[in-house]
Formats: sequence, structure tokens, C-alpha cells
Amino acid sequence: MKGEMALMASLRVGTITVIGKDKTGVIARVTNFLFEHGANIEALEEQVTRGQFSMTLQASWPESRWVPQMIEAGLTDLGRSLGMEIAVNFNPFRTRQRMAIFASLESHAPEGILESVDEGTLKADPVIMVSNHSSMKKLARKHQIPFRQVDWSNRKRAEEGALALMDKYQVDFIVLARFMKILSPTFVWHFKNRIINIHPSLLPSFPGPQAYRQAYEHGVKIAGVTAHFVNMHLDEGPIIAQESFSIRPNMTLKDVVAKGQKMETKALIRAVKLFLSKRLDVHWGTVKEI
Repeated sequence: MKGEMALMASLRVGTITVIGKDKTGVIARVTNFLFEHGANIEALEEQVTRGQFSMTLQASWPESRWVPQMIEAGLTDLGRSLGMEIAVNFNPFRTRQRMAIFASLESHAPEGILESVDEGTLKADPVIMVSNHSSMKKLARKHQIPFRQVDWSNRKRAEEGALALMDKYQVDFIVLARFMKILSPTFVWHFKNRIINIHPSLLPSFPGPQAYRQAYEHGVKIAGVTAHFVNMHLDEGPIIAQESFSIRPNMTLKDVVAKGQKMETKALIRAVKLFLSKRLDVHWGTVKEI
């Protein structure tokens, strides 16, 4: 065991994301480059969606072959040669992960996350709050974290700005705390299995908007909420945590929403804690706790 721990400590790890128009030979060019620079490929996942190629690759290097500036510069040059975007995150060891919070108008979920951090029960560092509404600025100021309002009327421009902020603040993972905008596949691949969303239903039931209303009007007896990783498809990402509650005959839709919102905060905090524990394994679209 001690030998294994020493070996792990001597390895440097990184995540490489490749995004662009699909073409032949991309995987071979990237993996060959990494092999030539002493990397071992730990995991690789690629996907083509409507002609858009996306690949996330986990790699490790022995200390003797670890030259991050040369590796990053070489991958940047390779990206130019391929006409693709290649991003590198060398996953620096941190005792506390750096978290970005995305929110829209509803404050209960982001406030619950930030209060858990302040109380010391959620061991992550919120380094930036992003919102498409100025109303969240007050909450960010209360908890003394930077706030940036991003106009989402043009999604491409908005996501470019948001990604620049993620780089600036060296964000490790993102929490969508009732953020009511759909992220593009390109954005998602930059943070594959590192974006956690809260949805107000027991997925896979009632995806999309107005989930509480859908559940209420269908007359379900058990409703709930789902915290999940974000993937390419709306509300279909791997499920991390769920919370449920009974809908009593005398409850109004307003009552259901109020009850659900309390569950949203609880499930989201539990999901983030599980993520931070590094005990989640995502395989074939399913999350397992290891």
C-alpha cells in the first residue's frame, strides 16, 4: 500500500479536452503526441454530435517526464495544426477544490451552498458567481465572492466569456444552482463530469421546464429533486443524488414548489460533498459510489 501511494504521489496528472469539427486522425495525433512526451493514457472518451468532435482524455506523467510548459505549448501547436481547440488542465493538487456557482433568479440553492461553505460543512472554495441577472450580486457580496453578470442573449459569446472567467479563477468544478440556461456541448466538454446541476423532479420523470407543475398536474403522489452531472442532453446526465417528498391531497402547487426548493438545496449539497469526496465513478452514464 505504501508503495502504491508513493507511486501515485510521484505522478503528475492532467485532463486534455479536444473540440472542433470532426475529421479523421485526431485521436491518433493527440495520443501519439502524449506518448512521445512520456504520458500514460488513463481514460479516453470521445463523441461526435452533428459533426462536432469532442474528446476528453485523462493522462499521467512520471516526474522525470513532467515538463508542463512544453506539453501545453506542444498541444496548443497541435490544435492549430488540426484546426481544433485543445485545452489542458494539469489538475494541481489542492486540499480544497475551487468552485464556480452559476445562478439565475432563484436564490435558495446558491445561498444554501454558500452557507454550507461558511459553516464549514462543505469543504470547497467558491471563487466566482456567474449569473445572467444582476439580482445575484447582493448574495455574492454578502458571502464576499466575486460576481460577474453575463448577458446570455448570445449563447456563443456568453459561453466564451464564462469560459474565460473559469480560466481566470482557475475553477475546478461548476455548480448550476438553478441556473436557467442550457449549456452547449462545447461548454460541457470543457468540464466533463465537473458540472453539477439541480433539477426539480425525480429524473428521468419530468425533464425540462416547469417540472413541479408537470408533477402536480399529473397527480403524482411522490415528487422530488435530482442532482446530476451535466451531459450533452438536457436533464439526462448521470444522477448523483435525489431527495423525495410526498404530495398530500390538500397541497397546492405553491406548497409543492416550497417543499421542493428545500429538497433542492439538500440534494445539491449532498451531491457536491460526494463529488468532493472523489468517491464517484461515472461509467456508461451511471454514477457509482466507490
